[in-house]
Amino acid sequence: MQEHDIPAVLAIQDECYAAEVLEEEAVIRSRLAAFPRLAWVAEDEQGVCAYLFAYHSRVGKVTPLDGEFQQHEEADCLYLHDLAVARRAGGRGIGPALVQRNLQQAQAAQLRYSALVSVQDSAAFWARQGYIEHEQLEPQQAGNLASYQIPAVYMVRSLHQ
Repeated sequence: MQEHDIPAVLAIQDECYAAEVLEEEAVIRSRLAAFPRLAWVAEDEQGVCAYLFAYHSRVGKVTPLDGEFQQHEEADCLYLHDLAVARRAGGRGIGPALVQRNLQQAQAAQLRYSALVSVQDSAAFWARQGYIEHEQLEPQQAGNLASYQIPAVYMVRSLHQ
């Protein structure tokens, strides 16, 4: 992902997410600046058609909605914060391909897990990618999960299965 991709990313976010979970442009830009090697886009003949933001974290740490990505010195987890695919590109396997690209990077970095927050009934999609629900969250992290204001599920996957 590059700075010039941000308008397309915002348009895809607006198309894919409920109003309660839309994140501001400044938040998106700060995430790209914080972890540019873990921010990806996919393109088709019309331009950017999907994106994925991720960062290195710790299992059990939930990024709240609009929260800053925090660098963890003892990271053991690739946190996938936001994956969205434009409707025009749905059904082509673009989302899983972006996930695989980031998981390969995580394995190369010797991270043991990947985690995410599933929203908008996407848990079945994430289960197909190898993620399972992780219910044992500390109170602060459960509060972070509740910041999504819509049903949200914290999910984890081992990278060494």
